Amino acid sequence: MRWKGRRQSTNVDDRRRAGGRRAGGLKLGGGIGTIVLVLVAMYFGIDPQVVLQATGGGATAPAPQRPISAAEEERAAFTRVVLAETEDVWNAIFAAGGENYAEPTLVLFSGSTPTACGYGQAAMGPFYCPADRQVYIDLSFFDQLARRFGAPGDFAQAYVIAHEVGHHLQTLLGISQQVHSQRRAVSEAEGNRLSVRQELQADCFAGIWAHHAERARLLEAGDIEEALRAASAIGDDTLQRRSSGRVVPESFTHGTSEQRVRWFRRGFDSGNMNECDSFSARSL
Repeated sequence: MRWKGRRQSTNVDDRRRAGGRRAGGLKLGGGIGTIVLVLVAMYFGIDPQVVLQATGGGATAPAPQRPISAAEEERAAFTRVVLAETEDVWNAIFAAGGENYAEPTLVLFSGSTPTACGYGQAAMGPFYCPADRQVYIDLSFFDQLARRFGAPGDFAQAYVIAHEVGHHLQTLLGISQQVHSQRRAVSEAEGNRLSVRQELQADCFAGIWAHHAERARLLEAGDIEEALRAASAIGDDTLQRRSSGRVVPESFTHGTSEQRVRWFRRGFDSGNMNECDSFSARSL
């Protein structure tokens, strides 16, 4: 993938180095108790800051920041470029239809982070939160994608980002809200089937982005194969077979490997959003 030297998105909230702040000293209750101790100290001519530090009520020391390697910084730069490329594509497509595209924010985090959809964990993999319209990625997932799922390559990583941006499109178009409402009114099995259609549409949207990325000469030989390999590696049937040795179709929430590949290719081959109506499709 020819990504170096291209524009990097500024819609990125980098929380990878973020740590909480820890108070120093011994906690003695805080609140009213601390105020009383400070007044007593002042009465006896003692510096109140001494009391504050002893009770943990004074200045706090920053928690140590996680070191970030040069390799990880390059991966973060790559992620910003891919996000920028999705912005360019979807801005153009929306503008052609007389609409404005509201760009999402991508949050880079390490380990865990708060979101409007609950606490996000690295173990969840990349995800999109419709409540705050943000994409969340712990970059360590890309190592798992290559080693655990057998889907290496930078365009495999780009596919993952484009898929999550696809969920943002569904929120902008009102699709996510409709699916959420419908799932509340049906059985778990039927809700899972709706989820599959939603995920396959996001795969199709990712394919549309890849279609335009190829036209922009961003792709190199083998890139589409990397994306298809990634789509296949994270199909429900493949994941279930790897984890438990058995496949339970009624529990699928993302679609089979074959379906995910098919819908990505559908978007890539057509470059047309009308081809991504997975909800009306008789066969997935």
